[in-house]
Amino acid sequence: MADRNEPLDRIKSRRDSALNALVSGVPYMNWLGIRFDRRGDELTAVLPFDEKLIGNPTLPALHGGVTAAFLEMSAIVELSWAAMWEDLESGRIAPDAAVPDSLPRLPKTIDFTVDYLRSGLPRDAYARARVVRSGRRYASVHVETWQDNRARLFAQATGHFLMPQG
Repeated sequence: MADRNEPLDRIKSRRDSALNALVSGVPYMNWLGIRFDRRGDELTAVLPFDEKLIGNPTLPALHGGVTAAFLEMSAIVELSWAAMWEDLESGRIAPDAAVPDSLPRLPKTIDFTVDYLRSGLPRDAYARARVVRSGRRYASVHVETWQDNRARLFAQATGHFLMPQG
């Protein structure tokens, strides 16, 4: 738990720096424009719409590979965030994108299954991931993505990941 005497702005800065370190270490995530809205320990991934993300210009619809990548990146960041939360809050770690040795190693995907429920429209998309199981070596994550209405998903996925050792 964070020190009760630590200023709130320092806690927020440490959390934001750690999240930035996770995201900035993945070039494809940066190319897609994925960012994360953080509220305490809860993350919502945001995929801002860009014309380069369209796969079918006739509809138009988001490319299925972009949708899958968005879901997978959301799952990996959520899993890493959840795994490092206690160490981050206690001050034992302070990941910083400017200090490569401070960056946590990301989990490796074992398998990832996507259910495409409907076409992703040409607008911003959001995703939330939930860690179903997390052990020392293996983790399972479920992730859902929507656009205008959280109850109207356009895709969901389940992934299994090999956790970094050490």
